[in-house]
Amino acid sequence: MKLHIESWPDGGVIPSKHAFARIPDDAHFEFSDNISPALSWTAPPEGTKSFAILIHDPDVPSSPEDVNQEDRTVPADLPRITFFHWVLVDIPADTLSIEEGADSAGVTPRGKRPGVGPLGTTGINSYTEWFRGDPDMGGDYGGYDGPCPPWNDSIVHHYHTTLYALDLETLGLSGAFTGADALEAMKGHILAEATHLGLYSMNPDVPPTG
Repeated sequence: MKLHIESWPDGGVIPSKHAFARIPDDAHFEFSDNISPALSWTAPPEGTKSFAILIHDPDVPSSPEDVNQEDRTVPADLPRITFFHWVLVDIPADTLSIEEGADSAGVTPRGKRPGVGPLGTTGINSYTEWFRGDPDMGGDYGGYDGPCPPWNDSIVHHYHTTLYALDLETLGLSGAFTGADALEAMKGHILAEATHLGLYSMNPDVPPTG
């Protein structure tokens, strides 16, 4: 099974139109287009009854203390944690592609509602926790929301899009389930998987290279 993303090569730089935020000319941050990418895949294994897609960034700072601070950078040796950007399961087995913008076409303050939709079933991504308690942005962030690494991070962030072929039509998940919940439910049911890597940085002194 092979996964293809139209907008960037495997290991390449993610265009800013697919990001949650970008670097403006005169500041550190502005919201970007946040358009979900076009995906396609080939040669799923025999017996596939559904697909799942997860996008995760394993490079997120484990502590917010240094994040987006003018007088410092986030150190490279700070322990990092996983941040999910897209949690989509129960994709029908006859689906072999998803169009650009199908799951996001802009930043939605307070998030998009997770649940059953035309692509499958969306869970919540990690912006749900990131914005918890924020009066303007807090809420359940269902579906796709793109990269927004700290603008003062000392490392480039790596975004792994993974497609799973499963032997179940449904994982039986509903409500505000997370990427970790989806991975747990998939255990013992993965027939094949394929991953596509993208790079992104908000720090002009640490440009991504692909």
